[in-house]
Amino acid sequence: QVQLVESGGGLVQAGGSLRLSCAASGRTKSTYAMGWFRQAPGKEREFVAAISWSGGSQRSADSVKGRFTCSRDNAKNTVYLQMNNLKPEDTAVYYCAYRGRVDLFAVPSDMRTWYNYWGQGTQVTVSS
Repeated sequence: QVQLVESGGGLVQAGGSLRLSCAASGRTKSTYAMGWFRQAPGKEREFVAAISWSGGSQRSADSVKGRFTCSRDNAKNTVYLQMNNLKPEDTAVYYCAYRGRVDLFAVPSDMRTWYNYWGQGTQVTVSS
């Protein structure tokens, strides 16, 4: 089993920034990819961004390109989502997701079903 714990959510004004963290623990594999998804009220969970084990391969949704950036510290088993220039439409519960046994440089998927484990989520609210 792998446990994921997100933190860093909160209330911020439009144009502001937040950094989310996701700490992985338990039986993590030697290499794993991580993703971020979000779910707004009444909507389906959607892909936000993802990062490979090496950090060299990333992908992000068009809606956050240029504003959100993934990074990771493998020594700490922690992944970050830096969110800048936040907009009210970014308001959602943000979830991190884990996929084990991946190639170091494999481009992580934007599909929910590709990931094995999920965190409990952290609320991000952006006021206008």
